[in-house]
Amino acid sequence: MPAITSLGIATASPAIKALSALAGRIGQGLKEFADRMKNRRDSFRLADLDDRMLADIGLHRSDLRDAYAGPLWRDPSELLARRAIERRARHGRVATSQHQAVLFRARLTLSYPAAKRSGRHLV
Repeated sequence: MPAITSLGIATASPAIKALSALAGRIGQGLKEFADRMKNRRDSFRLADLDDRMLADIGLHRSDLRDAYAGPLWRDPSELLARRAIERRARHGRVATSQHQAVLFRARLTLSYPAAKRSGRHLV
């Protein structure tokens, strides 16, 4: 009889480990989703700023429109930070290594949406 009890515990253990791992993954996914929703809600405060204040941050109104146009599960703050750093780098206000590190991380997490601007704004 003790052999059957130890066999029953040994077979239940992988199932419990699998359920525990699954619950951990689901919990982590829900936390990431909640963080993205919080960042989306917080980034809407940027829309209240005037154009001069946005320029001080390194953003344009079109950057806000592009960030908010993405799907709800995407974090707009990642795109906004990336655009601000790219703009600062073009003007020589950011160290190159910091710029490259941020762009590398952003490339791993984001797909960069095409800006809907005419060619004269690209110069």
